[in-house]
Amino acid sequence: MSLPPPEVYSPAEDTFLLLNAGLRIISPGDRVLEIGTGSGEIASALMNAGARVTATDMNPIAASYAHSRGVPVIRCDLFAGIRGTFDLILFNPPYLPTAPEDRIDDWFELALDGGADGRETIQRFLADAPAFLSKNGRLLLLISSLTGISEVSKLFADVGMITFVISEESHEGEKLIVLLGMKDLCRV
Repeated sequence: MSLPPPEVYSPAEDTFLLLNAGLRIISPGDRVLEIGTGSGEIASALMNAGARVTATDMNPIAASYAHSRGVPVIRCDLFAGIRGTFDLILFNPPYLPTAPEDRIDDWFELALDGGADGRETIQRFLADAPAFLSKNGRLLLLISSLTGISEVSKLFADVGMITFVISEESHEGEKLIVLLGMKDLCRV
């Protein structure tokens, strides 16, 4: 497959860290949702592992590219076009802290811009995510040490979920972390 267009986030270290975490926990037949699929790298690999995958992306160029790879993709923001529940939801969100004066209004930059504290999109995502998880569903979220691990864990707790760090790697002055989130069944 050719490289994605320049307006689409190309698979990088964070992509593969999240992908490997997903491959470790899925089972064939799992219903999987990838939010912000970008190039479709993760969704495609999970489909090849036997998962029933649906993907989303708000970038029309990314959605088209992922679709060209055979990924069933819906062009929408986060969960806006989604119905039903999933056994696994994955998201590699825009997590880089970005000051308002540093914002660039293009599709590629939207894949990186996490707002002033890096948690703007994560907070919106977590506000809706529990409603889309099956009873024993799991959520994998990739974040950076720049985003604030304890702050993101608190966002999970605020929506009735518990979290665990299941993967991490250091790259270029930051640590990439995959958090596993599940509904806190003691609070349901």
